[in-house]
Amino acid sequence: MRTLFFSLRNAKEIIRDKLTIFFGIGFPLVLLFLLSIIQSNIPVSLFEIQDLTPGIAVFGLSFMTLFSAMLISKDRCSSFMFRLFTSPMKPTNFILGYTIPMIPISILQTIICFAVALFLGLKLSVNLLLAVVVIIPSAIFFIALGLLCGSLLNDKQVGGICGAVVTNVSGWLSGIWFDLDLIGGTFKDICNLLPFVHGVNAAKYAVSGEYSKIMPELYWVIGYAVVILVAAILIFTYKMKNGSKTSN
Repeated sequence: MRTLFFSLRNAKEIIRDKLTIFFGIGFPLVLLFLLSIIQSNIPVSLFEIQDLTPGIAVFGLSFMTLFSAMLISKDRCSSFMFRLFTSPMKPTNFILGYTIPMIPISILQTIICFAVALFLGLKLSVNLLLAVVVIIPSAIFFIALGLLCGSLLNDKQVGGICGAVVTNVSGWLSGIWFDLDLIGGTFKDICNLLPFVHGVNAAKYAVSGEYSKIMPELYWVIGYAVVILVAAILIFTYKMKNGSKTSN
């Protein structure tokens, strides 16, 4: 119940920031439109809609990092968090309370992305529903990354780190804009060690119906999500105890 009530409070805070939500949902759609137009005017298959849409959907989730980081960092830098520290809530309740309301927003963002892609030529199939489910671990990873950053940085710092660095890293290292095989070498090896490209690949395989290839890719994303979420809880626990000692 503690987590539920705290989640409801955070959901209201997120919904209140309509401009941020609009940008987080709208910007990926603009990219989807622009890259689709580029594809229609070039002779090679660079941004085919069936491959582009899963990539853009995963890339759009990188904005969840900014949302979650801003939310927790603002609370940490205000007297609101110190009042909560006196409550019986545990660090796990806090982190889950920040995570839970972000997941429906992530799912809605993904659904909107696929819905718009249908008008751009994406074929309607039951695989799109599977793709939405497959993308959820990526959403949790990006949310957890934001919570980790928000636990370490203040609200001004997370704007630059999560708003610029994370979105660019997730875009360039996920193979959305170009085929990683064209570069190969060390760059491709680094990309394969990170979760971004695996999240995109899992979504692509879901859309194309290559079911046996989904989980090997998804294991990477799930592993990163768990590690980052645990790290966020540990860091928040340390900050919570440190804050409590300071307030005393």
